[in-house]
Amino acid sequence: MAANKKIILTGDRPTGRLHVGHYVGSLRRRVELQNSGNYDEIYIMIADAQALTDNARNPEKVRENIIEVALDYLSVGLDPEKSTLFIQSQVPELTELSFYYMNLVTVPRLQRNPTVKAELQMRDFSSGGGIPVGFFTYPISQAADITAFQATVVPVGEDQEPMLEQCREIVRSFNGTYGETLVEPQIMLPDNAACLRLPGIDGRAKMSKSLDNCIYLAEKPEDIKKKIMSMFTDPGHLRVEDPGKTEGNPVFIYLEAFSRPEYFAEFCPDYQNLDEMKAHYERGGLGDVKVKKFLNACLQAELEPIRKRREEFQKDIGYVYEVLHKGSIVAEKKAAETLSMVKRAMRIDYFNDEELIRAQSEKYSQ
Repeated sequence: MAANKKIILTGDRPTGRLHVGHYVGSLRRRVELQNSGNYDEIYIMIADAQALTDNARNPEKVRENIIEVALDYLSVGLDPEKSTLFIQSQVPELTELSFYYMNLVTVPRLQRNPTVKAELQMRDFSSGGGIPVGFFTYPISQAADITAFQATVVPVGEDQEPMLEQCREIVRSFNGTYGETLVEPQIMLPDNAACLRLPGIDGRAKMSKSLDNCIYLAEKPEDIKKKIMSMFTDPGHLRVEDPGKTEGNPVFIYLEAFSRPEYFAEFCPDYQNLDEMKAHYERGGLGDVKVKKFLNACLQAELEPIRKRREEFQKDIGYVYEVLHKGSIVAEKKAAETLSMVKRAMRIDYFNDEELIRAQSEKYSQ
């Protein structure tokens, strides 16, 4: 095992462009961790193999979105000189590890996984005849991804916590059966509670591409403004003078995630901070339009530099693919080291086991 090393592994499924929920939930933190200098290795994965588990009949969708996710990664500030950006399917060792781990997990345990249950409710598999086995077992695949890079920390959103717990169970089961081999990872959730699970603009509990309630990182400013001005808010706040609720109000949850003191000074000097704005809204006299206009200003300020960087990277797509190619080579080398340790622990490294060969030779020479 990579003794005393601090290693990060995280990633995203390429089923569409990344949105602001991804940004506050994980992307922004990844950049901070990358630039902190506190980690020995950082692996950022585009999980195309996982995306194919429920897009097997539409592989072009996944293929096209590889570049979209890569552009989002680079535009938010992930640096290929500091982080290894790679494509999951280009590291075949991950598939082999998944197969071995399947023997350590029962079907009932997978059925109890809250994230799997939630994802199944959001998808319609009737046209394909039922739930694909690959989709059902993707917590095992995710465990293979994490352990292959000997990750000690996995920065993700709150919805992935059950997946990390299942990964830890697999690690404990493997180490208990075959000896200490795999690293048990820890989850790193956003510090800001509002970033744990950003709601959709329609007020639903989760921002999701499949629900079409997202604000994407690469969206045009006018489209972002239109979405913000149509956002779900407190349904009881009918008139400006009416008291309003801020708790559970998507507009204020977004402000918790995106507003900064300097944004108040620049865009809304009537208030020194968000607490003052919330207090005014709660006692009445502050309209939704003014609050939404301020949110729009905050989001535009946050996303403008990201859009500009993306425009530059879009001018050289060949470079983006080269980054992913080089990163995938580095990632495969790391995963191969782990796979070798796993096979040795499982005693299926037959051709490298000189003791086995010698013992068998002596047995049959007598």
